[in-house]
Amino acid sequence: MNELTAFLKTRKKANLTIVAINVLVFIVFSIIGNTEDAQFMLTHGACFAPLVKEGEVYRLFTAMFLHFGVEHLIGNMLLLIFLGDTLERVVGSVRYLIIYLLGGLGGNVLSCCIALYRKNYAVSAGASGALFAVIGALVYLVLRKRGDVEGISGKRLLLMAALSIAQGFTAAGIDGYAHIGGFLCGMLLSVFVVRCGKKDEKR
Repeated sequence: MNELTAFLKTRKKANLTIVAINVLVFIVFSIIGNTEDAQFMLTHGACFAPLVKEGEVYRLFTAMFLHFGVEHLIGNMLLLIFLGDTLERVVGSVRYLIIYLLGGLGGNVLSCCIALYRKNYAVSAGASGALFAVIGALVYLVLRKRGDVEGISGKRLLLMAALSIAQGFTAAGIDGYAHIGGFLCGMLLSVFVVRCGKKDEKR
C-alpha cells in the first residue's frame, strides 16, 4: 500500500485526476447497472451517431469517460497513467488537458462522421480516442526533438500506435476511427501548444 501511495505521489496531477475520474465513473456505473450492456451505456452517455446528429452532442464528451467492462477500463488506464504522465511533464498541465480533451472529442467526431456516412451504427465509449491523442502528441514531440521524450523512443511510440490502430480495424468491438481521429488531433494540437509555448517564452 505504501508503494502504491508513493507511486501515485510521483504522478502528475492533471493526468492522475483524469484517471481517477474514469475509475470513479466506472465504479458508480458498475454499482447501478451493467457496463457491458449497450443499452445501459447508451442511457448514461455513450456515443451513438444518430443521436449525436439529432443534437445530443454532449455524448461526444461523456463517452470519453465510460468503459465497457473492467478489462476495457484497465487497458486504457494502464497506458494513460504512464503515457499521459509523460506528456504532462513535457507540455504542462493546461496544455495536456487541451490535447487530451480536444483530441478525445476529435476522435469521437471522426467516428460519428464515418458512421453516419456509412450508415453503420454502434454504441461506442471509452478513453481510447483521448489516449491516442496523447500518443499522437508524443509522436510529434519525439519527431520534433529527433530523439526520445522522457525515455520514450519515437520508434516504440510509432510501433505502438500502428499496432493499436491496426487492431482497431481487425478486432471486433474496437472503434478504429476514434483511434485515428484522436491520433491525428493529438499531433495537430501538439503543434499548436508547442507554438503557443514558444510565444509565451518570447514574452
